Amino acid sequence: MTERQPGRGRRRRTAGERGAAATTPPADPRQQARDICLRLLSVRPRTRAELATALRRRGIPDEDATAVLERYGEVGMIDDEAFAKAWVTSRHAGRGLARGALARELRQRGVDSSAIGSALTELDGDTEATMARALVDRRLRSMAGVPAEVAFRRLVGMLARKGYSSGLAVRTVRDALAARPGDDGFVDDVDMDALADSVGGDALADSVGGDASAGSVGADGPDGGTRGR
Repeated sequence: MTERQPGRGRRRRTAGERGAAATTPPADPRQQARDICLRLLSVRPRTRAELATALRRRGIPDEDATAVLERYGEVGMIDDEAFAKAWVTSRHAGRGLARGALARELRQRGVDSSAIGSALTELDGDTEATMARALVDRRLRSMAGVPAEVAFRRLVGMLARKGYSSGLAVRTVRDALAARPGDDGFVDDVDMDALADSVGGDALADSVGGDASAGSVGADGPDGGTRGR
């Protein structure tokens, strides 16, 4: 049998083909930027800052990134105000987050203070109070047999981590416990302010860092993406 010689059977590229490959122009950075933005926006809405970060990580020059982001803003494909309003609506309804936590999440996504303030006008004090009580009542149903003092600490901490003020958290939990059979005596006998102070420090310190899941919501969005529970 004739031994096959190395390289035999392979078609050699012509000089023209080699020249064409050598002169292929580099990819257009603005087209690359458009493709990246469109791909990300097809998954969920994004803020301008989120897209700018993605373009920077992909090595798109600042000048080209800015040009594409400006154009997409002009045609409404990037709208931080609309993003913020949708975020507030979905995160409040889906996870019961209050204004404090929502503001933190939006700041983390690069939304400016003006857009955040406008979005948060959707939530007034009564709306927050109603949601806080619903959260507490729901959690209390799974706390049968838990001592009132322990329940108080856990519930105040839960509300603090979701961005509710300490005053609203204490009032809401106090009222919920007063309505629970057998716990009304605890509310009458215990100094609620002192107890709140004893748990408020840790709870509020935790809330400053955000909800436990807030750091992982980069993939979440107002379009109903996956959320932590």
